[in-house]
Amino acid sequence: MFQLGFVCWNLFVFPRLSQQQVPNTQTPIRLSVLIPARDEEANIEACLSSVIQQTQQPYEIIVLNDHSTDNTKKLIRGLANKHQSIRLVEGKSLPKGWTGKSYACQQLADHASGDWFLFVDADARLEPKAIEQMNPILAKQGAGIVSGFPRQIVGSWLEKLVVPMMMFVILCHLPIYFVKNSKRAMFAAAHGAFITVHQTSYHVIGGHAAIRDSLLDDMSLMKRMKQYGFPATLAKIDRYVYMRMYHTWKDVWFGFQKNIYTGVNRQAIALLLVIAYYLMLYIVPIVLLFTGANPILVVISYAIAVLTKAIVDYSNGVTLVYSFFLPISVLFVILISFDSFLKSFKKQGYQWKGRSYS
Repeated sequence: MFQLGFVCWNLFVFPRLSQQQVPNTQTPIRLSVLIPARDEEANIEACLSSVIQQTQQPYEIIVLNDHSTDNTKKLIRGLANKHQSIRLVEGKSLPKGWTGKSYACQQLADHASGDWFLFVDADARLEPKAIEQMNPILAKQGAGIVSGFPRQIVGSWLEKLVVPMMMFVILCHLPIYFVKNSKRAMFAAAHGAFITVHQTSYHVIGGHAAIRDSLLDDMSLMKRMKQYGFPATLAKIDRYVYMRMYHTWKDVWFGFQKNIYTGVNRQAIALLLVIAYYLMLYIVPIVLLFTGANPILVVISYAIAVLTKAIVDYSNGVTLVYSFFLPISVLFVILISFDSFLKSFKKQGYQWKGRSYS
């Protein structure tokens, strides 16, 4: 019941993009849209098209071709020839000690000249009014960082079970109010597919160079902003931004594998406590049903858990039917968590987009 109430409170206080038009007297924000692209031939055209079709055009659009081995570069160049606002930048070789994403973003920022930098992943899509609705919140905040979790499009069975758990975990455990209203870095959450940073704040904290080896560059960037005293906002953007993060069960597994253990600062005890909490809340009641436990209590427990998940899913545009499979979703998250821990413990490293990270 507490978890259900906490989720409802989080959704109530969640900052939303403005529903009002930007006053005509307000000077439009010079927004640089920055897109890192590595082997994104399946995504880059749709991503760029969604940016080009904005009701409020960005100041510039810069795309970095990060040593793609497919047709990504050709597709970017074709669109750049048609739209003068698009600029193609060739990525440099990855230096030692950097993750590929952070180095790509740093290079993009080095080429940008807007007042705000909007880092967008190639698999993200912006609804036509996304930038227009971002303008008021950026103008009011004036500095720091604004991010949000895009609406997730899911296809394969493991996507449907696991990907929505990302937002479920955030709403169940992170007090959204304190992301914006507390200076403590522990109250931080961001999604790398959609991060907006003020260029002055970005340079003061050292940019992506300051977090060059982080596998969770989005979280690290927001935490660093808060450590330097800059404002930070986690906004509800799913109405205006959507994406499909993964397309196969392997993508889901390895994508979350590289993030989960790092997400608890590689603290084994912290990971075990989280796993134990989820086991007690969502798995044990189901198991007890087969050991003579009061079925009414089990059903009530399961119903509250499903209702909590359904509220989260509904608020983020996810099909509600998968809420009923919450225990299975939790089980897969636990299995991936153990695998994430073992990869780190055995020093095998993580694989992503043809690169290895320790």
